[in-house]
Order: sequence, then structure tokens, then C-alpha cells
Amino acid sequence: MPNYLSKVLYILAGKRRQLTWLLLAFIFSSLLEAAGIGLIGPFLSIVSDPSIVERQPLLSALLISGLGLQTNQEIVVWTAILVIGVFVIKSVIYFLCRFYIFRFSYRQKRDLQTLLVRTYLHVPYLFHAKRNSASSINNIIAETNQFTVNCLIPLLEMTSNFIVIGVLLWLLYQTSPLLLGLALGILLPFFVVFAQLSRRARHWGRMRSETQQKIIRAINHGLGGLKETKVIGCETYFEQDLRHHAGQYAQAAMLFDSFQLLPRISIESVFVIFLISFVLIFQVFMGRTSDEMMSVTSVFAIASIRMIPAASQTMNAMGRMRASSYALNMLYRDLTQIEQYQEGSTSLAQTIEARRASSARLLSHDWHQIVLKDISFRYPETTQPAIDRLSLTINRGESIAFMGRSGAGKTTLVDILLGLITPSSGEIYLDDTSIYSDLRAWQNLVGYIPQTIFLTDQTIEQNVAFGVPRDQIDMERVHQAVRLAQLEDLIQQLPDGLSTPVGERGVRLSGGQRQRIGIARALYHQREILVLDEATSALDSETEKLVSDAINALSGSKTLVIIAHRLSTIENCDRVYLLENGQIAKSGKLRDVAAVG
Repeated sequence: MPNYLSKVLYILAGKRRQLTWLLLAFIFSSLLEAAGIGLIGPFLSIVSDPSIVERQPLLSALLISGLGLQTNQEIVVWTAILVIGVFVIKSVIYFLCRFYIFRFSYRQKRDLQTLLVRTYLHVPYLFHAKRNSASSINNIIAETNQFTVNCLIPLLEMTSNFIVIGVLLWLLYQTSPLLLGLALGILLPFFVVFAQLSRRARHWGRMRSETQQKIIRAINHGLGGLKETKVIGCETYFEQDLRHHAGQYAQAAMLFDSFQLLPRISIESVFVIFLISFVLIFQVFMGRTSDEMMSVTSVFAIASIRMIPAASQTMNAMGRMRASSYALNMLYRDLTQIEQYQEGSTSLAQTIEARRASSARLLSHDWHQIVLKDISFRYPETTQPAIDRLSLTINRGESIAFMGRSGAGKTTLVDILLGLITPSSGEIYLDDTSIYSDLRAWQNLVGYIPQTIFLTDQTIEQNVAFGVPRDQIDMERVHQAVRLAQLEDLIQQLPDGLSTPVGERGVRLSGGQRQRIGIARALYHQREILVLDEATSALDSETEKLVSDAINALSGSKTLVIIAHRLSTIENCDRVYLLENGQIAKSGKLRDVAAVG
């Protein structure tokens, strides 16, 4: 449990003051609850014999001297009003405590989802290269919900119920220590047995989380490649894959939810047995009068009415918390791993803030060349470098290309140029300044046009101005980018023009149209260096020519870095580099390099 709580507090960093106020509210609510229940016995005694008030100094001072009550009827009525008032105030405070629990917990879910999205977006690229996106999606959607519903809320409720149970046990001890001992003797063995059985809940919780992630992955695979799925005819495979994982989830959920019924059913039965045993012992074996039994029984009965749900909820919460321990571990693992991904001595939070500040600064556009000096990079858990002591210079306005076989290091070099991964050694300079002195400023110069353009299910203008709120889009820049990317003819043919939705992943557009939107996107964001990674390799010859024309039209005004297999795409480049094993094997005009390659 201490380890569990330490992980929860780690995730709730910065919220400890709110937790303290919540704990104080729990204590105050529990004291009022005990006061209300504790007044039941004296109230019944006063109803049966109002003269008791005169024999009790405290009651006499409060009701007779303080309120000036004279008749027995007035004493009974005002005592009833006092008890009702305490119960009403207790109920209101109880409701407010529960309301605050839900408000705090679901706001924490919002903050946690925001934190995960922010850190996943800003964490170094290699973090994502080693994991499936379904895991991150599952953490943001499912595991945060598990943490909120089955960890945080039960933990807060259990804390509240522990305080209530503790105060009520003290009250019962003051009423009858012997009968309290009897109650605990019946209940404690049951708690021990349930605690042992609840360990199975951890296994069921882990199974639910793992199968939830597999369900998301199965959906991504089936719907992500919908065309291939339908053409190949493998719909049944993905359906059965999802059904298998959904069946495992259903089995774990069924067992866990059924297990959650045991505390309430068992505790109700135990308390009925206890009350019957209590009456027998109190009247038959101890020989007490009916009036004495009534006073004590009323307190135990009312306390039992409150303790039954409190004990049931506490045990239910313990089971839910055990079931959510896997979700808690996943969130804790990711948040601690992300903390370890630091850039130099700068923490992730500082890195994010620095990037935001950097993006707000005006960057000097007066540069002349990009220099890569002795760049090397080796992926973790590999022995051979993907890039090995590579050096070259790119002049402003040049068009250069990299070619080579698969595994030669082209994609790795692109990722280094984009600032997604940092070289193991070597430097990249913009004139005389290392780009790593202000990586965000460098990335503000670079535009990326991959083989497959990612398009959101929004309008053309929103995809061109990717990442900009719709009410902040500069339409003049959109029109200029569309013109330079040679998309004007397409826009004029569409009934809604730039406001035409492109469909999910741009399904309503052709491959060439999607690529040109990618070019327009880079131009809208006013990138001076365009990196094209196999941007035309998936296109037919006619469409490739249209895209190549759009690219060639940018030569001289933009610095172009092109990765391509098709020689026609790079025939107009100023210089071509042939890569082999992460090194430059040859450079020069295309005819010279192609003759060697």
C-alpha cells in the first residue's frame, strides 16, 4: 500500500493542498455523522422519560436554562429539532464532500490526459519509435479513466469511509465495549478473507488493460488499412482478432464485477447475524431490561445502517484499487520514463517552455549555408552506426538529393536534419551557430513533406494551415501557398473551394493532390528549407510530374533536400549524394552518381 500511495501522489504532484482540505472535510463530516447517530439513543430515552433532562447537568443547562424550556412536550420537540438539524447539516456536508471528490477526480483526469498528450507530443522522437501508438492512445483514454474511476475516486472514498468507521467504532465503544468486541470478532475474519481474495482483482485489472490496448490495435489495423483489408478479403481475420480480445476483456470484467458484489452481500448478512446475536446476549445472557436494550440497540442499529455501506464501499474500493494497479503502474512508468528523456540538463517541462518561447521569437532569415560536420548516430541496442562521420555543406537556395539502397541511412539523416533525433557525435551549423543551441528555432526553418501526407478530417484550408486554430488562419498566406503548390486548378473545381472537407486521411483526394497539400502546408508555415522524403515514390508517372513541377518551381527560392529512388525526381538537383552504410560514397551531378550507383 505505501508503494501504491507513493505512485498516486507522484501522479497527483501539485495537488497535495487540495487533498489536505479534502481530508479535513472528511473528518468534520465524520464527526457530525457520529454526533447525529450518538444523539439517537439519548433522544429515545428523553422521549420515554423527559425527566432525564433534569438529572443530566449538560442537558439541563442546554435545554432548560439555555432555551428556557418548561414542559416535557417542549423538551421533546426541541430535542427532536436538534437531532434533525444535526442530521440535515451532516447530510449536506456529506453530499458536498462527495461532490468535491467527483469534481477533484474528474478534473484530475482532465489534467492527466492533457499532461500525457503534452508530454507525448514533446518527448523525443525515439520514445515513440520504440512503442506502438495503441499503447499511448490506451494510456490517454482508457488508463486515465481507470485511474480516475477505479483508483482515485475509490481511494478518496475509502479514506472518507475509514474515518467514518473509525469515529463510529469509537462511538460504539462508548456505548458498549463488550458488544463492540463481538461485532469486531465477527467482522475481522471476513475482512481478512476478502483481502486475500481481492488479490485476484489485480490480475483481472491487468487483463482488462492489456486487452483494451489490443482491441485498439486491432481496430487500428483493420480500419487503418481499409482498402487493403477489403481488396484482400481479410475482414474476417480482423473481426475474429477483435472478438478474441473483446472476449478476454469481457471475461475479466465479468469476474471483477461479480467479485465486487461480495462485500455488500456478505456484510449485510454478517450484520444481521450480529444484531440477532446482540439481542440474545444483551437480554437473555446479560439480563438487561427492555428500555436499556432499546437505547443501546438504537445506537448500534443506526450505526450499522451507516457502517454497512461504509464497510461495503471500503472493501469494494480495495478491490477496485487492486484492479487498477496495472493502469496506475502504466501511467507511473510512462511519466517517469518521460522525465528521463531530458535534453542535456534541461527537464522536459523546461524544454517545452523553451520551445514555446523560441517559437514566439522572430528568427533571423539572413543565413548562407548549412554545415553538417562529422555527424554520427547509432540507434540504441545496435552496434553499427546508422550514420558514420558524415560531413557536407548545403548552400542557401540549393537543391540537393540523397539516394542509396534501403538501410543506407537516408531516413536517419532526414530525422537528424528535422531535429527529431540528436546525433551521437558531430554538429550541424547554420552558418557559425549550432542548431542545437536553439533547436525549435531551427525547426521553424524546416518543412517536412513525407511519402504519405497526414491529413486531418477537416477542410483543405485547415490542412494547409495545419496546427493553427481556424479563427487564426491567415487566408492570404493560404492562397499564396496554394498557388505556389500549383493547387489552384483543383480548388477552382471544388464546389466549396478551400472549405471542402478532405475526409479521413484525405480519402477524397488523389495521391498527387495530397502531396501538393503537403507542399502547401510547408509553404504556409513559411519554411525556408524543405525536406522531401520519397514524396513522389508512391505516385504514377503523370502525377509525379505534376508534383515534381511544383517542387522544381520552388528551386532557388527555397532550399530543397530530397530523398528519392526515382531518378526523374532528382534530375534537376544541384548536387546528388550517394549513401552507403551511413557514409557518402559519391557526390556530384546525377549523371555521375547514377553511373556509379
